[in-house]
Amino acid sequence: MEYDIQLKRIYAPPEVDDGARVLVDRLWPRGKRRETLALSDWYRDASPSNGLRRDWHQEKISHGVFTRRYRWEMADAKDCLLPLMRLARRGRLTLLSAARDLEQSHLPILREALLEALTVEDREADDSAPSSPPCYATSMPDEPAANQRPES
Repeated sequence: MEYDIQLKRIYAPPEVDDGARVLVDRLWPRGKRRETLALSDWYRDASPSNGLRRDWHQEKISHGVFTRRYRWEMADAKDCLLPLMRLARRGRLTLLSAARDLEQSHLPILREALLEALTVEDREADDSAPSSPPCYATSMPDEPAANQRPES
């Protein structure tokens, strides 16, 4: 199944076709009032930890290290993606951040992790259905049926 997850800056005006609008930053964006953002939710649990975010912004770590550590954080908090996955299954999901450059922020990593988790969940749901009807034969022609007692 295809999922529509788009990325936007929180400072861009809301659009009718945004679907569910979720702010995924730890910090509230400067100068923005909640009622002007048309948010569905402010979900901090899927954003990078304060320490990781600080290291990235202070350029103590590279983008590759940031990506690996952020993915580890998401893997450690197994259920952190579930609310976003539910929203993505309902229709378009718009992930919002105050970052100036969205492509160098955590949002593309989060979108990729969401799409992977949705794909895995879809695959597992498909695999749980039996591939063929079960065989109801209870015995071989030469043997007594399993639920019958042998004659004595």
